[in-house]
Amino acid sequence: MLDDRRIKSISPGKSLGYYSVLGLEKEPFATSPDPEFFYHTREHDLALTNLLIELRLRRGLSVIFGDVGTGKTTLSRKLLHELNKRGDMIFHMILDPSFTGQDQFLISLVRNFNINLPKDCDMQHLDILELRDTIENFLLEKTLKENRTIILLIDEAQKLDLTTLETLRILLNFETNDQKLIQLVLLGQLELYSKVVHMNNFIDRISFKFTLNPLDVKETGDLIRFRIKKAGYKLERELFSQDAISEIYNYTKGYPRKINMLCYKCLKEIILQNCFMVDQKIVQEVLLKEQQWLAAAQSSTENNFNIKEIKLAQNN
Repeated sequence: MLDDRRIKSISPGKSLGYYSVLGLEKEPFATSPDPEFFYHTREHDLALTNLLIELRLRRGLSVIFGDVGTGKTTLSRKLLHELNKRGDMIFHMILDPSFTGQDQFLISLVRNFNINLPKDCDMQHLDILELRDTIENFLLEKTLKENRTIILLIDEAQKLDLTTLETLRILLNFETNDQKLIQLVLLGQLELYSKVVHMNNFIDRISFKFTLNPLDVKETGDLIRFRIKKAGYKLERELFSQDAISEIYNYTKGYPRKINMLCYKCLKEIILQNCFMVDQKIVQEVLLKEQQWLAAAQSSTENNFNIKEIKLAQNN
């Protein structure tokens, strides 16, 4: 148990010292999108519930918009976690949709959904129409004969070019009288909206759209306490004081990714200072170090440019 004022120093040879010395069992502020650490804000819960309903009803196209760091990727991992619990869904997630053409995108679908091709058929020699037919036959078989739901999730969807967006629109044309044969979930930054807003035949097909916003100050505190508890913290003493949470919110503006990064640095700082709690002063010190580093990096970059300019002038 931690004493009232100080914590024991960490042995450099113990990789888990950082967690255990604070009374934690695992890293509470990892940047990886672990669904177990998914904090259910009202907005995230609303988005997740609606997505599950859309998929269950096979409505077709759902789009989640959100600025960088608002929790889109974490939401997608939580969605995958929920889909994994069901045995009637076949799904694939594309993390980087930077395709160079329609054929490359369609080939990726054939491969990732493990779609069987006719015998003696080389996928590389199939034309666009043949690839579409192959995918449609797969969707018909799985959806109508096996009663499975086929789901394609695309993260970083703002990277989709117009050709791929048009291909997605065509895939949505694969349908029966009462349902879509493929379910699409796009998660992207706000610039995705500027791409699709003028595609009337695409935006009209969006059954559910939602924009994730940053957290407010109360949700920021709730997120921090949730992740600490999820990491195994059981002591009555708070690891973050209320004034520290307010300072964290003022700096991060409620963006979950920024909150996690700053909280991680603050926990590391109290270990280095042999303290037991993150207070406002600790947060300010961490932010000051960050500002000093950025200033030094900028100065170094400018000096390097100046040196290069001098050398170029000398060579000329």
